[in-house]
Amino acid sequence: MKAAKYDWQMPKIEEPTPSFVEASEAYQLSPVLAQLLWNRGIKTKEALHRFIQPEMTDLHDPYLLYDMEKVIERLHEAVIAEEHIVIYGDYDADGITSTTVLKEALELIGANVETYLPNRFTDGYGPNVERYQDLIKKGAQLIVTVDNGVSGQEAIAYANSQGVDVIVTDHHELPSELPQAYGIIHPRHPKGAYPFKDLAGVGVAFKVACALLDDIPLELLDLVAIGTIADMVSLTDENRAMVIWGLQQIKQGARIGLNELLLICGEKVSEVNEGTIGFSIAPRLNAIGRLGDPNPAIDLMTTFDKNHAQELAEVFNQLNQQRKDLVEIATKEALQQIMPENKIHLLVGENWHEGILGIVAGRVMQETGQPAIALTHKEDGLLKGSGRSTAALNMFEMLEKSRELLATFGGHHAAVGLSLLKTNLPLLQEAINHYLLEEQIDLTKGLPLAIDGELAIETVDLSLIQSLQRLAPYGMHNPIPQFVFKNVSVRESRSIGSEQKHLKFVLDNDKGHQVDGIGFGFGQDQSEFETENIHLVAQLTINEWNGHTIPQLRLQDYQVSTIQVFDFRGKKHHQQLDFTEKTLFVAFSKKLYKVFKEKQKHPVIYVENIESFKELYVSEHSCSQLVIIDTPVILDWVKEIIHDTQISRVYILGLSSDEAYLEGLGSREQYAKLFKLIKGQDQLDVRHKLPAMANYTGIPVQLLIFMIQVFVELEFVTLENGLLKNIDEPVKRALTESEIYQARQRKIKNEEFLLLSDLAMIKNWICN
Repeated sequence: MKAAKYDWQMPKIEEPTPSFVEASEAYQLSPVLAQLLWNRGIKTKEALHRFIQPEMTDLHDPYLLYDMEKVIERLHEAVIAEEHIVIYGDYDADGITSTTVLKEALELIGANVETYLPNRFTDGYGPNVERYQDLIKKGAQLIVTVDNGVSGQEAIAYANSQGVDVIVTDHHELPSELPQAYGIIHPRHPKGAYPFKDLAGVGVAFKVACALLDDIPLELLDLVAIGTIADMVSLTDENRAMVIWGLQQIKQGARIGLNELLLICGEKVSEVNEGTIGFSIAPRLNAIGRLGDPNPAIDLMTTFDKNHAQELAEVFNQLNQQRKDLVEIATKEALQQIMPENKIHLLVGENWHEGILGIVAGRVMQETGQPAIALTHKEDGLLKGSGRSTAALNMFEMLEKSRELLATFGGHHAAVGLSLLKTNLPLLQEAINHYLLEEQIDLTKGLPLAIDGELAIETVDLSLIQSLQRLAPYGMHNPIPQFVFKNVSVRESRSIGSEQKHLKFVLDNDKGHQVDGIGFGFGQDQSEFETENIHLVAQLTINEWNGHTIPQLRLQDYQVSTIQVFDFRGKKHHQQLDFTEKTLFVAFSKKLYKVFKEKQKHPVIYVENIESFKELYVSEHSCSQLVIIDTPVILDWVKEIIHDTQISRVYILGLSSDEAYLEGLGSREQYAKLFKLIKGQDQLDVRHKLPAMANYTGIPVQLLIFMIQVFVELEFVTLENGLLKNIDEPVKRALTESEIYQARQRKIKNEEFLLLSDLAMIKNWICN
């Protein structure tokens, strides 16, 4: 049995209304897609039209945002008076695109505008008093924040004291007390009633641009698409519409810097989609802010100089590779700190780069299924870092309750930034534990995995996959469809890639249908796929290779609900015995028991008989896996042990302490040669002469020992104190009269079964 990593969440299935079905057929949607959209809450003809074919009229009026009219009047006044306007942004992809959108919109109406992206290491996130002082000293007369500002009370209060207005445009979680800004544009403003609450920072900036220009500036939608996808906000309602049009805008290739960045990523401008943004563009824009000064990103987005754009794109690409290397090292170190008893992981690195801590926290969360906060040491005893959370825990609200322990703090439900004194770390851990108990928050389940329905293998074809692509662009609240396939058999599987990190497999069912699959990062799970009746969750993709186009499943998770038997016969598997789950090792040979007892951190039991096992196992009942090291004299002991332990993950190691199967019982000629050797000597010291005896007779040492034991039992010879002597005129007896001989016969037969039978036969024997 293998449990799923994630918490599978099946949809509540309801039959769509006839009118919805009729509307879906008018758009030529497959029944699977129509049902999926209905399950996701799109249940009217109008909602379906907005989803499939959004129109400009679907965008909400920017003046529905609270303070918008007041803010636009102030901006126009500043332009007319030629005031020096500073746009104060953020260092991530959303902040970069937000800043660029507002900069270009203000320039279109002749504003005297300058941009500033704070350095995360010297300025921190959001408004900074010292930086505001510097900007105002240099002549700033109006400051406009984008993608930040709602938590900037102190810096904004300072600006007010200097007679400088601050306009805040933001989308992050609202604090209990808003700053005294000239105006605050926020889709969740407590005094506002904007219809859509999930705009990214760039979406808010774009709304200001629309109101400022009294038009919808389509040429800015490429930036809106990048920032919206990068910030992982809900890709529904007007966000979906703006991303669709923004991707079309990118494909026109009007923004030189973006073209060069795509080129260095190996992406074609004409084929850009949301995946290109999420996996190629956004990481490179984020990398510059994570590792250094983000301001060159504005140059890249706005330059008309191709050579300059090429130089900047190369720098961004190098920084992204550096970022990936740093993340790999820090994540490995962070995972080594995991303590199972903690439900929220507080992880501290001595030299972790401050700019990658959010990624590290996210990686740990994905690996463990639990929220994580990654911190690094700073000066003056401070720890600074980032946290990432699951849907079950609002990390912002949790830390809000412990604000007195924190030096700085900000963020939202799923992501936070914070700093605190190192001495407060134990107090924060205690406060977090208390919060979880008080709020009765259950973090024991894995991360939720939303499933759109169940499919059979025979339904997977190119036409279905192509129809589902009409859901794109994918993102938060409009994810790539994921389907569960139950009780399927794995026809073949193998690890692939230079480091065997990925899994290639073929599924089939009892109707003879097959479909290929790929599991990125599942290479180490290959042995789990040597089974029948596996359940898995996968996305439907198309594999184009060597002129062929075929359907392909992209594995997301899997589980096995029946007993699993793993074939670890052969030396190549021995290095894989370092299990992380508590594992019980069972040996039927004292020799092998001693070997494994010395090197294994897991419990090892020597089974002399089945009754002794039942007595010994009581203290090891919590084990989740069982390793059968060698073969017992009575084969059914294996079945009884599995039944008694109720362990459903069994590894067959198939070792032999005496190589019984390989060396056999000994031939008539070998017994004759041994008997002749003994007869010709007064005595033989087997303690010292055994290798010489083996060499002389040509009988392997282990087999020679067995044959001598048989002779002793049948009273053909005597063995005392290591001295072997023949007996004059021994009673003639058949070798088969020896119990030792009979036991080895049975063992050979048992070893033949466990060593040579295929896994399916062994599993069938165990289960029956």
